[in-house]
Amino acid sequence: MDERLNWLALADKFASDGDPRAMRACARELFELNKNKADGPAIMAEAALYLGKLDEAETLARSALELEPHHLRGRLILGAVAAERFDLKEALDLLNGVAEEAKKSISTFDAFIQKNRLKFTFNRQEKTEEDLKLQNQIETEISLMQNLLFKALSWVSNDLYLSGDPETAAEALYEASELTEDNERAAELYSKHLFLRNYRDLSPIYSKELAKKYQGFYESITPYAYDNTKPVFDKKLRIGYLSPDFRQHAVANFILPFLRDFDADKFSVTCYHTGKIDAVTDRLKRHHVSWKDLSGRTARTSTRLIAEDHLDILIDLSGHSQGSCLPIMAYKPAPVQISAIGYTATTGLTAMDYFLSDATCLPGQEEPAGFTEKILRVDHCHLCYAPGVVRDMPAAGIQAPMLRNDYITYGSFNNFAKVSDDVLYLWRAVLEQVPESILVIKNKICSITSGREILMERLQKLSFPLDRIELRPYSPDYLEQYRDIDVALDTFPYNGGLTTCEALCMGVPVVTLRGRSHGARLGASILTNADVGELIARNPMEYVKKAVQLGKRKELIAGYHAGLREHLLKSPLMDSRQYMREIEKCYLEAWKAYCDRPQRKRKRQFKSSF
Repeated sequence: MDERLNWLALADKFASDGDPRAMRACARELFELNKNKADGPAIMAEAALYLGKLDEAETLARSALELEPHHLRGRLILGAVAAERFDLKEALDLLNGVAEEAKKSISTFDAFIQKNRLKFTFNRQEKTEEDLKLQNQIETEISLMQNLLFKALSWVSNDLYLSGDPETAAEALYEASELTEDNERAAELYSKHLFLRNYRDLSPIYSKELAKKYQGFYESITPYAYDNTKPVFDKKLRIGYLSPDFRQHAVANFILPFLRDFDADKFSVTCYHTGKIDAVTDRLKRHHVSWKDLSGRTARTSTRLIAEDHLDILIDLSGHSQGSCLPIMAYKPAPVQISAIGYTATTGLTAMDYFLSDATCLPGQEEPAGFTEKILRVDHCHLCYAPGVVRDMPAAGIQAPMLRNDYITYGSFNNFAKVSDDVLYLWRAVLEQVPESILVIKNKICSITSGREILMERLQKLSFPLDRIELRPYSPDYLEQYRDIDVALDTFPYNGGLTTCEALCMGVPVVTLRGRSHGARLGASILTNADVGELIARNPMEYVKKAVQLGKRKELIAGYHAGLREHLLKSPLMDSRQYMREIEKCYLEAWKAYCDRPQRKRKRQFKSSF
């Protein structure tokens, strides 16, 4: 095999090992081999990218493309630099282009192998030296192309998500998960794929089938096996909460009841934190519970440390969200395991025994078709909104803005990835039926120049009245800006969670659509338990009708703005003590079911499992 391919393959190995300085040594060797080829500066550019030297990476990538204008790695690094700088249009163009060409090259090599399959099916001892050299060369070329494709897909998925295309981003992550031989990395990518699939409409059964494939990444591990000691029902239960989000994060607005309002006579609590530590973490730590920092630990080590605490019930608060703790849960460090609040769909893990929900999101008593877990239902909302940990809530806007503006302002502060074309069609219908009304869209995509362009181009294609659209960038004072909004419009099928709670707390009524899946009913659950069920639509036509009717009833909007916060504070949605009594009832139900199970002989002890 030629020396060039050897150095390129070695550079890719160093890249996967996280050693950019060793990549530079490979780049220098490639320079020496041929100064007129783009490989050397392209590898050097990739190393600079990993070292965070964006200007250097861009300069080197452009010098590579001066030598070879269509060089894939050079274009890949330019795309990655553009992504780091949030130049979404350029990043998407370059990275998608690299991915498509890499796929074509791999297909070409595969076709060549099929055409010459006899040469490639003989045992190595039966091959001529020339055939063996050709096989090694083609295998290396395919491996190099697969590595380029893997990087392009992994990087472009972030830009697709940010630009409001979670469906294509999910497809890219799935393809990337199929390319890597690193099982841990493949599981992480597939987990992100599952998370993004929730942003668009999926049948619960299909969603479950996709999630069940996640279990395949953990078939080779040995979950914790318990001894033959009979579980005791009537005792103080040891509860653990596992999360990367005991920090400045949306989930932190729902965590406080678990740490503050539990029954200390019946339960003891330990928090296991796998994420970054910040001021929010410090505030949460003031409550009388035990804390363990697992950040930077492997899943296996984290499992051992949790299991040593001999918990009875472990609750995961992450699901398939960013920084997922499911790789830990797969080892089953506690006899009873529950998925709660941080994720809206089934995990697919066999080690997860229960999923926490409520009577609105999952009505009825039978086990729903979309879950691998058994369902624990609370009477009210399975979330309890408890603001104040992440930041103090500003005063609500007592006066509806339409009273001073003389027109209605609709608004959405949701993550724009949740805004499907179906949502936009309904928003357009609302504007068409409420003359002079405007729509404020405020989120991260509006903070990026190319993101605003992408958003406006999408609205233009859907024939939106662009002169009645106001784009606002994300800002720390986003809560105060709810004082400019008369009516908030929820997204679907992925409803707002924290966004809906915050709007209500700022005195802004939220119109939501009750969908088919658990996540698509979260808005309905929040509004039901905020005691404003009149804002829940049963179908798209009713969604538009409710939003339009609100827009034409100034006195009703004024009433919401004047009294909604006080109303919310007295509602089940913010009654943390009642919430914890319902949660603890679920814990006791799950623990009793575990204690009542027939005794089974367990062959393995904890120490021999690791």
